[in-house]
Amino acid sequence: MKKTIFISFFLLLIIAGNGQAYVTKTGFIRFYSDSPLEKIEALNRTVNVALDAGTGDLVFRVLMKSFVFEKALMQEHFNENYVESDKFPNSTFLGKVTNIKEVNFSKDGTYPVTIDGKLTIHGETRQISEKGTFEIREGRVSGKAKFNIALSDYKISIPGAVTDNISKIIEITVDVVLEKFNK
Repeated sequence: MKKTIFISFFLLLIIAGNGQAYVTKTGFIRFYSDSPLEKIEALNRTVNVALDAGTGDLVFRVLMKSFVFEKALMQEHFNENYVESDKFPNSTFLGKVTNIKEVNFSKDGTYPVTIDGKLTIHGETRQISEKGTFEIREGRVSGKAKFNIALSDYKISIPGAVTDNISKIIEITVDVVLEKFNK
């Protein structure tokens, strides 16, 4: 509950700030596990994101129960056994685009970005730094990144019976389209 209040407050600070704010409630995150026995993919199309183009402040909020799997049983195991969605309903990222001054928000083009911040999953927070791109097109910001996380970094345990079914390293793909927030 405290994290939800904090995230909401942080989003309001960004939007109320002097910089240009870009937001979405329909961001996309995919995670993919490729193990010798099984490939597991989950999609989430209800990711909340806010970016302050002036400061580079960036916030993501992901409702864990919004990940959709091909098989209902996988989704059930994900929520109940692995990420414990009732106990840890959200994943968050609080960070900054470190090279925001290199992005020209008034000129269409593709810009490489570096994003540093704190990723919280399953109640565990880790500092990460990842590369991605911002594509500016007709006033919208399309942000893309692909990176890997280790389940052990977030204290997500895999039961011995299925340890060969799930990769210990998960590929995360982020694809969001942010629109300018009009006050």
